Amino acid sequence: MKLHLVTDGRHSAAELVKIITDIHTSADAIHIREKNKSAGELISLIEELHQNGVPKSKLVMNDRVDAAVLSGLHQVQLPSHSFNVKLVKQRFPHLEVGCSVHTAAEAVYCAENGADRLLFGHVFQTSSKNGLEARGISKLAEIAESVSIPVIAIGGINPAVIPDLRDIKIEGAAVMSYVFSAEHPSHAALELADQLKRGMGH
Repeated sequence: MKLHLVTDGRHSAAELVKIITDIHTSADAIHIREKNKSAGELISLIEELHQNGVPKSKLVMNDRVDAAVLSGLHQVQLPSHSFNVKLVKQRFPHLEVGCSVHTAAEAVYCAENGADRLLFGHVFQTSSKNGLEARGISKLAEIAESVSIPVIAIGGINPAVIPDLRDIKIEGAAVMSYVFSAEHPSHAALELADQLKRGMGH
């Protein structure tokens, strides 16, 4: 299973460069999800990561299609409140577009309108969604069965819960807090990558 890491919006650009440079070899994709940074800040962040040896092919820009296009990235992730996936695919056919979904209906809609992958969550209880009930494994399985495009699980994922994901037809897991709040992000990322690759039948 693939490992997607998602930034948490709590770090300065300099801290992000250091963390992502340390962890990118463990991850299949790194989502730049920085709601408080301007387009200009995002573009210079991407440039700095690139200069530090982080391949642009691994970077996914959350929401900011403009910053993705101007940075030469080929992947974007659209939150449910963001642009319509069909419009983005029409305007920028070269972009790989992921959509964040919370229901089977949203999943089917996005898949039918050209999404390349879905992020579904939050699957497990997570401190970043305090008080919101987790959507759970059975819902994740239902989403994965309802579409033919890859599905990535997000929300409360740590090494202990990865075995619960193994029997579900998903492409991988996306992780924010476990890595970006860790004392040693590179250790946390490695641990997750090992767990995801262990005992996988596919």
